[in-house]
Parts: sequence; structure tokens; C-alpha cells
Amino acid sequence: MFIQNLLLILMGLPVIGGFSLLLFPKRAVRQMKLFALNVSLLNFLVSLNLWIFFDNSTPKFQFVQQMDWVSLLNMNFYIGVDGISLFFILLTTFLVPVCFLISWQSVNHLVKEFLVAFLFLESFMIAVFCMLDLLLFYVFFESVLIPMFLIIGVWGSRERKIRAAYQFFLYTLIGSLFMLLAILLIYFQVGTTDLQVLNTIEFSERRQLFLWAAFFLSFAVKVPMVPFHIWLPEAHVEAPTSGSVILAGILLKLGTYGFLRFSIPLFPEATVYFTPLIYTLSVIGIVYASLTTLRQIDLKKIIAYSSVAHMGFVTLGLFSLNLQGIEGAILLMLSHGFVASALFLCIGILYDRTHTRLVRYYGGLVQTMPLFSFFFFVFTLGNLSLPGTSSFVGEFLILVGVFQTNTFIATLAATGMVLGGAYSIWLYNRVVFGNLKPIYLNQFADVNRREFFILFPFVVCIFWMGVYPSIFLESFHLSVANILQNSRI
Repeated sequence: MFIQNLLLILMGLPVIGGFSLLLFPKRAVRQMKLFALNVSLLNFLVSLNLWIFFDNSTPKFQFVQQMDWVSLLNMNFYIGVDGISLFFILLTTFLVPVCFLISWQSVNHLVKEFLVAFLFLESFMIAVFCMLDLLLFYVFFESVLIPMFLIIGVWGSRERKIRAAYQFFLYTLIGSLFMLLAILLIYFQVGTTDLQVLNTIEFSERRQLFLWAAFFLSFAVKVPMVPFHIWLPEAHVEAPTSGSVILAGILLKLGTYGFLRFSIPLFPEATVYFTPLIYTLSVIGIVYASLTTLRQIDLKKIIAYSSVAHMGFVTLGLFSLNLQGIEGAILLMLSHGFVASALFLCIGILYDRTHTRLVRYYGGLVQTMPLFSFFFFVFTLGNLSLPGTSSFVGEFLILVGVFQTNTFIATLAATGMVLGGAYSIWLYNRVVFGNLKPIYLNQFADVNRREFFILFPFVVCIFWMGVYPSIFLESFHLSVANILQNSRI
């Protein structure tokens, strides 16, 4: 019974935790933080059962639950997990306790509301990854915006946080309206929004082109692909550290997950037709973001633009439309979830000490923060995709996949990797070596016990994925093969 209802438990626990928090008195700040942390840790332990009881030998959806939602309109609450969505749910449940721990001291006002927003956000994100009904996917896909808007706008760090929150909200919402129109069109043509049924339907080529374009606008803003990326650096800079971790770790993956789950299987002819466009935008994104990163002066903006470049790699891999490329793209998405989140955590630790993120105020940290410098070094290696780290396997498989379809694009993407290495090394060198700024000498205390236990699991995950990736590849291999086979690309 427990195993069968795993997904409902995973979606329900944070919501129950959120409503329970409302009963706490406002003064009980520590108790509220402990309660929220324990709820999120319990949810993480429950989510591990998904992986333990997951059957790698079938591409079918597992832990399936189906309930009548609006029976009059033939709409069902339909959830399930395959190899593709499994690890994204695990990544979500892993990052939320980390967010609570990193904001333990930095969030001191409206604490209850902050914790409730995060727990609801966790529930919505899990729902997005296991929803097998197109309309309900859209509902949860958009619901994620509300708590995230509040997290950036209320607990952000500077004066421009309101503007950044509105920018994030409006950009992503306007993009998604096209997707809603496309879903309505599908519903009126087919009479259902059930993904399993839609996978058996063949739309006419003209209809596919229109639907694909509508879905593309929604997902491209979320990824974000150049030129829809304007909101991301702004949102990252203004968001609190915990907001940046979730934004980089999970929310950027919603777009690429949407491409893989809906655009490619449902509209195969349109996917092939638009692949050159995706290739062009992805390569421009990789090169442009890498060059832009080199001239940034804000630590968070550097990592934000780096995310744009990495997500460009992911879209390249997805639209290579072969096993190697797509599996590499999924690995890179997971790896980026760890690496980018860890880098934002490092910047958050520095910000808590000095209350500045400008690169020029930093230097010589290795003298006073050797342990921090080690962690930062490992995450920088992950960011530049050094062999042995998680990103290397993903990017290598993507390049193998893209080389099979277009050698010119693969060559341009590989040059983007070199630029990625350049800005990663430049940033590390600038922050860790050089002369120590005497003004901050007393503030650069090394990582404390709480920060150590936050960062250490990321080191383990990055090397584990880099050294032994097959354990992940085995889980989603059949699911990817099934998508390619069913879409007849």
C-alpha cells in the first residue's frame, strides 16, 4: 500500500507540513525551522524508496495512480514515474532540506511564510515531474511561479528584488499562455489530455508545427534559451541563496523536461523540422553566455550566465534525437542541478560574511578560508566539466550525439566548452588567490559545521556521477529508447 501510494505521499507531505506550520505561534522561530527541515528530510527519505523499488527492466510508468478529476470533460488526475522523471523528483527532495539549512540564519523576517512557501513549492515541483495529464501538468507547471515569485520578491537581497520578481513572473507566464492555447486545441481535437492516449495520436504536419511552436515558447522561456533569458540573471542576483539554489537546480529543468516529455514524442515531424532552429539558438546561447560571463562583476551573475550556457548544451543533446545525446542531456541536467546549486551555496556563504557579491572585493581567500577554497575548487572543476566530475560524462555524451547529426554544430559547442573552462578558472583564481583585502580580514571565517554538512553531500554526488554514471544511465535508458521508438524519429 505504502509503495503504491508513494507519489501521493511525496506530493502530500510538504502540503500537510505547510498547513501544520500555520498553527505554530510566530515567536517559535527555531521550532518552525526544525519542523520544516524534518518534514523535508522525511520527504527525501520517502523519495529514496522510488529509486529502491524502481524496476529498470521496463520503460513503462511505475507507481501509477489514476483518479477521476472532471469526469464530465474526460479529465483524470493521472500520475506516474519513469526513468526520466525519477531522478528529478529525487533532486527536488534533496535540494529543499539544503535550502532550509542555508537560510537558517539569513532569513529572520516572516519566517513562517518563507517555510510554508518552500514546502508548497516542493509539492508543486514533484507534481510537475510525475503528472501524466497535459492540462494538470500545465496547472502545476504554472503553480510553481507563485511561491517562487514570493521568495524572490519578499526575501530577496536588494532594492531591485520586486522588479526582478515581476520580471520572472511575467516573462514565464506570458510564454506559457501559448502552451495553454495549444492544450485547449489538443483537447478539442482529441477529447482528452491524457498523455498515454496522446502518444498514440498522430497530428497532421501543419497542426504539429503550430502546437510545437506554442509549446516551444513556453519551455524556451523556462530553460531559458537565448533570446528569452533576460529574466534569469536578474532573478538570480536578487533572489536569496535558497531561491537561487531551487531556481538553478530545479526550475530551469522544467523547460527541458517539457521538451523531452511532450514536444519530442507528441510532435515528431515538427521536432525534426525545427531542429536547425534549436541548434542555432543553443550554440548562440553557449557562445554568447560564455563570453558575457567573462565581463560580469557580480558573482551570482557569473553563475547565472554559466547556467544559460549549460542549458544550451542540454537542448543540443535533446534535439540530437539519438540515445547518446538525450541520455547525455538528462545526465547534464542532473549534474547542473548539483554543480550550479553548490556554486550558489558557496556564493551565499561569502555573502553572509561580507554582504557583497562584487568580484573586486574578494581575493586571497585561501589564506583565511582553506576548507571553503577546497569546496569551491571541486565545484569549479564540476562547472568546467573536468573528467571524473558529473558534468563531463553528460557533455561528452551530448557531443557524441550531436557529432552524429551535425559535426559543425558539435565543433562550435566544443569551443563553448573551452570558454566555459576559461571563465570558471578566471573566477576561481580571482576569488581564492591574489591579495587578501584587509578591510574584510576579520570577516572571512572558514565554513562552520552547518555549512560543511551542507556542501559535503554535493562533493560526493558530483564525483559519484562522474566516476560511476552507469547506475543513473541504466535507470532511464529504456525510457529514452521508448520515447525515440514511439515517436518514430
